[in-house]
Amino acid sequence: MGLRERKKEKTRLAILDAALDLFLEQGYDSTTVEQIAGSVDISPRTFFRYFTSKDSLVLWFHDHGEEIITETLRSRPPGEPPFTSMVHGLRAVLSDMQDSTPQDAERFLKLRRLLDDHPHLVGLSVARGAETERRLAAAVAERRGVDPADDRMSHLVVAIAMSALRVGFECPKRERPDLGEVLGQMEETIVLVEGMLRPGWDLRGTREPSDRGEALDA
Repeated sequence: MGLRERKKEKTRLAILDAALDLFLEQGYDSTTVEQIAGSVDISPRTFFRYFTSKDSLVLWFHDHGEEIITETLRSRPPGEPPFTSMVHGLRAVLSDMQDSTPQDAERFLKLRRLLDDHPHLVGLSVARGAETERRLAAAVAERRGVDPADDRMSHLVVAIAMSALRVGFECPKRERPDLGEVLGQMEETIVLVEGMLRPGWDLRGTREPSDRGEALDA
């Protein structure tokens, strides 16, 4: 990363940190873009060079996680079972978080508190999560050589994998958890999902389990 890119990233993170602090101190709805910009000595116009809206500040983790998973899928060997590839993507996200700086960890935990304190923001997160899943399903379908528009398997693989990440992030809720605890919950949930599925379930094609008298949880 060159000097210019480092300066831009420093400014982006300063905006994000200021926004998270203001959201937690005075409430999301009570915080304006002008206040966020002023707290880091930039203009609202400059703010919008880094973030498209106030909502996008809350959704930064979705975007970062999607980027990591997408890059991981591209790096996996052809023919690998799609759920296995997705799990490698999930663990790449956890690894990135594990290797994060103390500032990154605090940022992540502040976001978790923000969602806990402002349940209406969960709707934003869910909507962005659905967009992320559609794009990842298209990436999985491309690896499988099928059309994502009518391929249930690719969508199911992604939905199950991302549900593991989401449940691990959200459950159980504890006051002031540290990053290691949250990452542990997420890894345990991934392992739980792996144990719930039959080996090779994601290589069976697109027919419904009922077509052969089978069930995924049998």
